[in-house]
Amino acid sequence: MLNAVMTLVREVSQKEIMPRYNQVSRQIKADGSCFTDADVAAQAMLLRELHKICPAAVMGEEMSEQEQEQQWLAGDEGLWSVDPIDGTSNFLNALPYFAVSVAFMRHGKTVLGVVYNPATDEMFYAEKNKGAYLNGKLLPIKKSVPMFSSAIANVDLKRLDRDFAAKIAANPPYASQRNYGACALEWCYTAAGYFDLYLHGGQKPWDYAAGCLILEEAGGYKCGFHQDEYWAGEPWRRSVIAALDPDLFAQWRDWVREHQ
Repeated sequence: MLNAVMTLVREVSQKEIMPRYNQVSRQIKADGSCFTDADVAAQAMLLRELHKICPAAVMGEEMSEQEQEQQWLAGDEGLWSVDPIDGTSNFLNALPYFAVSVAFMRHGKTVLGVVYNPATDEMFYAEKNKGAYLNGKLLPIKKSVPMFSSAIANVDLKRLDRDFAAKIAANPPYASQRNYGACALEWCYTAAGYFDLYLHGGQKPWDYAAGCLILEEAGGYKCGFHQDEYWAGEPWRRSVIAALDPDLFAQWRDWVREHQ
């Protein structure tokens, strides 16, 4: 099933996404987020073809909230969670940091995840208890671990409480901060060791489903802002504290919880 999903996301990228790269206009959803014709076309193909790979419920970012909730409830025994273009704003602006994200979940937890950036040909993938990979290379790629004070963090400030965001921006415990605007890739880059720390205030299932398994299978650690068991968090707005190294993770988790 993993090979079939990887083949499919490449095909979707070639047929529906990259021909529209820097060629489509922005459209706005009711919640204020943006989408494009590429998002819609890619999701339609994914939903159609994933059902052939495994006839389970399919939940996509471009569905209505009602449809998403229906698919989530129907998919306890098996659910495809799909983001046709994670990082649509980047895609619109020809910034090569966006991805197709597909996960297969059972009982609310991910057992297979694929994240593919067609602009850079980076294919991240994992199956439960089988390790995580980037284009055939076992993750992590970068294995050196910095001190907490010299770490590079990926932090999405706009998803954090305003006071906490101001505090972490003004006096961060790490050396440097990034945020490129594509959750699935942020998980994967943390799994690869490119980011030392990761923080996000609230993600939807298609934001975390594939990437969290890839980090887990790379040997990384994750929790929520208020609970050590990551999967115990609210599924429709799940916070993330994560790192690859256990000592770095513990320092990061404790700092966040002390200062938020």
